[in-house]
Amino acid sequence: MTALVVEGVNKYFGDVHVLKDINIEVNQGEFVVFVGPSGCGKSTLLRVIAGLEQANSGNVSIDDKLVNAVPPAKRGIAMVFQSYALYPHLNVRGNMTLALKQARLNKTVINERVAKVSQMLDLEDYLHRYPSELSGGQRQRVAIGRAIVREPKLFLFDEPLSNLDAALRINTRIEIANLHKQLSTSMIYVTHDQTEAMTLADKIVVLRDGVVEQTGTPMELYNNPANQFVAGFLGAPAMNFLPADLLSNGDTRTIGIRPEDLAINANGQLKTRVQHVEHLGGDTNLIVQLNQHQLTVRLFGQHNVEESSNVNLGFDTSRALYFDTNGARLD
Repeated sequence: MTALVVEGVNKYFGDVHVLKDINIEVNQGEFVVFVGPSGCGKSTLLRVIAGLEQANSGNVSIDDKLVNAVPPAKRGIAMVFQSYALYPHLNVRGNMTLALKQARLNKTVINERVAKVSQMLDLEDYLHRYPSELSGGQRQRVAIGRAIVREPKLFLFDEPLSNLDAALRINTRIEIANLHKQLSTSMIYVTHDQTEAMTLADKIVVLRDGVVEQTGTPMELYNNPANQFVAGFLGAPAMNFLPADLLSNGDTRTIGIRPEDLAINANGQLKTRVQHVEHLGGDTNLIVQLNQHQLTVRLFGQHNVEESSNVNLGFDTSRALYFDTNGARLD
């Protein structure tokens, strides 16, 4: 059974075609991440699914029911925003219970849900605090809790970690992953951060300029990208791209090599000069120059490589990817 089906959705803002014939399926219990650069249409797509924006054409079905004309409050969804969107005059309990009270749920049911969710999110000691008395991470947990208590058919997350510092992003990301396992509810998560996409998703939808470039599991997209854009977007450090004629005369293709697939090799094909060395403890990244091209080399472990030194790099050609002049993947 599908939790969400988006069929042929198009969205315009004036003359700007923002979403272009979008087709997506989300299965029950699946965690799907929409990822892409700023302006690619991922948040607009989420808002169309939520009913906050009206598509110019196409259909949106939630839980096998067409919801094109259904208002957001009736779609069985709960949304978590980047800005938390908490009511400052209500304490944590008040923020979590407001929608339930408006739905006229029984007081016992409300208390049971709040108790369960506050325990799940470690908010039991904060129920009487106001948003101004909470840290950013705590506010985001309240926003997530407010969504969970509604017991929706579909969770929608719109870049929920963007306002958190690096350590809190990692912790909250783990909390969201654990919540998904506990709740087994379908989730759609929008981000421009490919690390979030790779670590959270059952399935990733990569968007660019309002078009779905590729859909698949994180490892499918990482190992078998459909085009040069997907190959370059997923992966940290990003994939290296070189004209293939640097290795073979007259070759018009572009070759893609992951940083971890490059290695220092005295007999290597690529003669480079080290520009910068990044010592990360567990890894060492080399930024090297090959003619006018800059490459990143990811070495596992700690390596003492001097800047401005010359190094030869080799790679396993079976791991390389090739793309035509339009960026399409070649076999």
